[in-house]
Amino acid sequence: MSLVTRHGSCGLFLCVALLAITGCATSSGSSLAAGKEASIEGAIASIDTQPWTYDGNAVIQVDTEQHGRVAVQLPARWNLCKAEPMDVASLSIGMRINAVGTVLEEGGLVVCQDASHRLAPID
Repeated sequence: MSLVTRHGSCGLFLCVALLAITGCATSSGSSLAAGKEASIEGAIASIDTQPWTYDGNAVIQVDTEQHGRVAVQLPARWNLCKAEPMDVASLSIGMRINAVGTVLEEGGLVVCQDASHRLAPID
């Protein structure tokens, strides 16, 4: 075996090993998959209902241990949703909540598309 072939094999082995390690590090299961259903728990960091004034989605920022900060969107028109409406006035900063919804491309959740979707305080 020549010196070049030997070093080439070592380089290939090193590349494969690094790819395997990197793949393990990035696929920890903590990411939210766009288009899938997800459930999160955490503390409310902020509540923004301003978008409702132009039929946009209110955004509740939730600090979670597993996913970091997640934007939970609540529609302005609950009557078009399968989910039960939420009394946003009953929410407060720091309150622990559970949110179930569909994951958006940006990594947030929208609570609307299914009857199982919800945003509820944790007792």
